[in-house]
Amino acid sequence: MASSSAKTTKRSKGSVAASKASPPPDERGLGGQTSDRQTLLLCLLLFSAVLVSYSSVIHNQFLDYDDDRYITENPSVKAGLTWATVEWAFTTAEEANWHPLTWLSHELDFTLFGLNPAGHHAVNVLLHAANAVLLFLLLQSATGFRWRSLMVAALFALHPINVESVAWAAERKNVLSMLFFLLALYAYGWYARRPQISRYAAVACFFALSLLAKPQAVTFPFLLLLWDYWPLDRIGAQDEKPQAGNTPRFSIPRLLLEKVPLLLLSAASAVVTMEVQEAGHAVKDLSLFSFPLRLETTVISYARYLGKALWPARLVAPYPHPINLYPAWQVTGAAVLLLLITAIVLRERRKRYLAVGWFWFLGSLVPMIGLVQVGDQAMADRYAYIPFIGLFLMIVWRIADGVADWNARPTHVRKIPTRWLAIPAVCYLLLLGTLTYRQVRYWHDPESFWRRALALTEDNYIAHDSLGALLHRQGRTDEAVEQFRAALAIRPDSLRANLNLGAYEFSQGKSAAAIARFQMVANRAGNVRLRSKAYSDLGFAYRQMGEPLQAKQAFEQSLQVMPNQPMLMVMLGLIAQKNGDLAEAVRQYTHASALQHADTQYLLLAQALRQEGRLDEANVAFQRAARVSPNLAQAQKTAESLLAGK
Repeated sequence: MASSSAKTTKRSKGSVAASKASPPPDERGLGGQTSDRQTLLLCLLLFSAVLVSYSSVIHNQFLDYDDDRYITENPSVKAGLTWATVEWAFTTAEEANWHPLTWLSHELDFTLFGLNPAGHHAVNVLLHAANAVLLFLLLQSATGFRWRSLMVAALFALHPINVESVAWAAERKNVLSMLFFLLALYAYGWYARRPQISRYAAVACFFALSLLAKPQAVTFPFLLLLWDYWPLDRIGAQDEKPQAGNTPRFSIPRLLLEKVPLLLLSAASAVVTMEVQEAGHAVKDLSLFSFPLRLETTVISYARYLGKALWPARLVAPYPHPINLYPAWQVTGAAVLLLLITAIVLRERRKRYLAVGWFWFLGSLVPMIGLVQVGDQAMADRYAYIPFIGLFLMIVWRIADGVADWNARPTHVRKIPTRWLAIPAVCYLLLLGTLTYRQVRYWHDPESFWRRALALTEDNYIAHDSLGALLHRQGRTDEAVEQFRAALAIRPDSLRANLNLGAYEFSQGKSAAAIARFQMVANRAGNVRLRSKAYSDLGFAYRQMGEPLQAKQAFEQSLQVMPNQPMLMVMLGLIAQKNGDLAEAVRQYTHASALQHADTQYLLLAQALRQEGRLDEANVAFQRAARVSPNLAQAQKTAESLLAGK
């Protein structure tokens, strides 16, 4: 009896050490109808705050920053949700990623909303609002603290750094992955209270769904070890019969063994991700960004993320990766800051939430921090979506405990009523909500988006080139060329800028210079889409110059790199038809029409079939053209122009 009492006392002390203090009556979120009603009201308040802060997003357009490749110009997504597109979602490695759940989400959106951006954006906002509510319920359930949990969730909901994850339609993968990540973490708390196979299966299932939306969740098993340390307090001597209300405790080897199935899921996701990114040439070579530069960028980026958490200013996308090493003082300062915070966290080890929050932030950023460089960005706001939860948790719990420590001092010290904390908290949240509302508006349209990126960053060759491409599509050629040349002045080896400038040079009659640029990009580009575009531009240039053999070779090379491009099949059909190879022309037009039910393709097919003497089939093709065409007369003019070689 005495030993049992001692064990209970020891466990109780460990629990106090873990959480610093038990929740006061007004903090408790457990049990009771009044408590449940208050929790529901707080969930509705949190959800509504997200809707208000992001309300202007429904007026935003799609951007030419991945929205085109993920939604507006993706034929599989634009086909809607069908059995064929479901199969495609699970088998494609398009955009150098394997995230079938994200593709299914975009396909469903297109089925519901078509190309109306308001619907796509609204779904992102609803997912973010759901994530904020889930985070609140998760923290309240795990810690017993209602108001602290609400503050962490509110910071997550309203911090403007998360605007990139929400207001960017193509970043659906982030908010969707987070939804299942939080459900997996919630299920883990359910499992930890009563370990059972069925409960563990729920954790694994939600975790797998999170990975199927975006592989950023690969660190989940490691974060669970932090969660075991605090707030679940699962680490210690094994309890055969834990006290009522306590979570069973286990040794560290037992807890590590418990994570093995989840680690296998992480490993499988990491292998698949690396394979598809390597195949898509998304992983940058060390010759482009050296390892010392990557190490320096890692240290600097961690420090910059900290700064943006506390002072969310000058938030843009993308932050271009530097070409040269940083000044030594910047790297040293950032390293000292990170080491200092780590030392403080380890020194304050009785406040377990500090270590959990800090190592959550450091650890969950590892896959995106740039040691394995994917893309041209040094850092990105969207990468903070999961990691910043750790920082918010540290800050909120430390402030609340600081007030509690102050009030625990001798009676002659003036105490601070806990509810007074609500005043600065609400003011700060209102400020964040206002900044978020403004930040959402910067994502309104492509031109304002890129011009703001140029205004707030230096040497942003990505923004210069993207703005130039936009201006070129709008017919503002002179402005576009200025942007292309600005991009090349910063980064002469920028393949995209060379490709765009080549298109301009060709339009100005500088055929030799343009073809040289197209060929250079085709030879050097690792990115599949960029290399395919270089070959197709080369083909169009040769065709316009009256060199069909070279044009045919270029179009075929483009299709080898990136199959299923209807327009290039049409071009090959035109070349074959002009050479008298009607069978090949019919084959190419038929394939193009199967991929894209366009009036011009059907008219060209009808013309080739008629020339072959297959009149019945030609009539069927013409009738299909008439069915799908919004303007048949204009489509006939376009077909005649193509046949004439214009």
